[in-house]
Amino acid sequence: MQEVQPQRNMVQQPWHRSWPILGLLSLLLPPLAMVLVWLRPATGLVKKIAASVPGLILTMVYLFVLTDLRLEVDGSGMRPLLSRYDAESHFEALEESRRRQTSVASAAFVPLSEASEGAVWTDFLGPYRDSHYPAAIRTAWPADGLPLLWRQPIGGGYASFVVADGRAFTIEQRRGEEVVAAYDGETGREVWTHAWEAHFRESMGGNGPRATPTWSEGLLYALGATGELRCLVADTGELVWRRNILQDNQATNLQWAMSGSPLVVDDKVIVLPGGSSGASVAAYDKRTGEPIWQSLEDVQAYTSPMLVTLAGQRQILTVTAERALGLSIADGTLLWDYPWTMFGPPSITQPVLLGHDRVFLSADRKGAAVFEVVETGRGFEARTVWETNRMKTKQSTAILHEGYLYGLDGRILACIDADTGELQWKGGRYGYGQLLLASGHLVVLTESGEVVLVEATPEEHREVARFSAISGKSWTAPVIADGRLLVRNATEMAVFDISG
Repeated sequence: MQEVQPQRNMVQQPWHRSWPILGLLSLLLPPLAMVLVWLRPATGLVKKIAASVPGLILTMVYLFVLTDLRLEVDGSGMRPLLSRYDAESHFEALEESRRRQTSVASAAFVPLSEASEGAVWTDFLGPYRDSHYPAAIRTAWPADGLPLLWRQPIGGGYASFVVADGRAFTIEQRRGEEVVAAYDGETGREVWTHAWEAHFRESMGGNGPRATPTWSEGLLYALGATGELRCLVADTGELVWRRNILQDNQATNLQWAMSGSPLVVDDKVIVLPGGSSGASVAAYDKRTGEPIWQSLEDVQAYTSPMLVTLAGQRQILTVTAERALGLSIADGTLLWDYPWTMFGPPSITQPVLLGHDRVFLSADRKGAAVFEVVETGRGFEARTVWETNRMKTKQSTAILHEGYLYGLDGRILACIDADTGELQWKGGRYGYGQLLLASGHLVVLTESGEVVLVEATPEEHREVARFSAISGKSWTAPVIADGRLLVRNATEMAVFDISG
């Protein structure tokens, strides 16, 4: 007798849930297609998830193309951030803002008082590149935040400001050009601009220039993301000389571009092109731009060179992708080095000088270390003092105050003993923000654009005040000069009264 095979229970799907129709809807209306997929009663969970993935991707693509939605990542490089950004509208607003400024009669230029302590912020993170503002600031803030002096749109990038002679200088991305701009510190009026064609693009880190300009003796040294180094007259923006440090030194750009702020030392300007043929560090004549010396073969990091005195020797301190090291100012001779390699991208944060012979280093995914530089019969040697994993700064540099180091360990503020590395406290989630020190307090610009005041004390985390300063992802170091707090990100700049 022939065995009768049981028939499977076939569910007849309505025409609008058939796979051909769903495939067409996925192209035209992906959200509707995903809903219909999940309403199919005879479709398994795995198949529903697999069928939804193309719809999710197309939905995001349509949102980016048809709206001003933008997908970014936070400082971890892993956490997605959705923001609204229409590049054309932004640049139209910026250009209209600048046209209005030039159409209004300029007020008489009044420079900042030369006698005012802290009136000049000439370098990245301040005159000594240590994030310290030496004058008093207001520490009792109004409930609604510091008084706003002015606010306006700005071009893209992550360069901070330098301030001198009453003007604030930075470098921005405006459409297809890198633009060095000078702003009146009192009003925000654009005084002059100097531009060249260049547009660095990077999907994770973002577009535009990274390196903060440097001011010295009336000249401004600005480095673009693709290696264009220009010396300008700070008063007028007139070009004095130009070089491309990548071309000069047969160097390849870094993944996230040239980020080291130029360092002016004596008659030289020091930059970090990362050339492999003895041209990792380069010195140019600060007046003419003529090459003076080249040194090392290290791949570079995202740090800026510093002028320091260690073990009695005045020298250049910098951190490459492989090590921290000291160089002779005269000819770039290597004086000492200290191994500093890590998994993933090289260092972003600056070294911190601890006294006359010690240096603090910290990096994400590695931790922190203090080493000392000592003079021996054969020259100089760097020796480890302590190491810890309790401070892992990523994008912001730690700050030394009265024997303690304060820094963002990931997204959380932490305090450690500078002598031992012992953790004192952790508290306050500020994202991958930036910080300054003034009047015994930390001024924190959070990753989301808030400004927060925190007591710099080893006893405990004490947040004093906070307010929303700028909108959008904020990775740029804030500046305080002559009682003004300057903040910016890739779309907006604002200045607040923080005078004591």
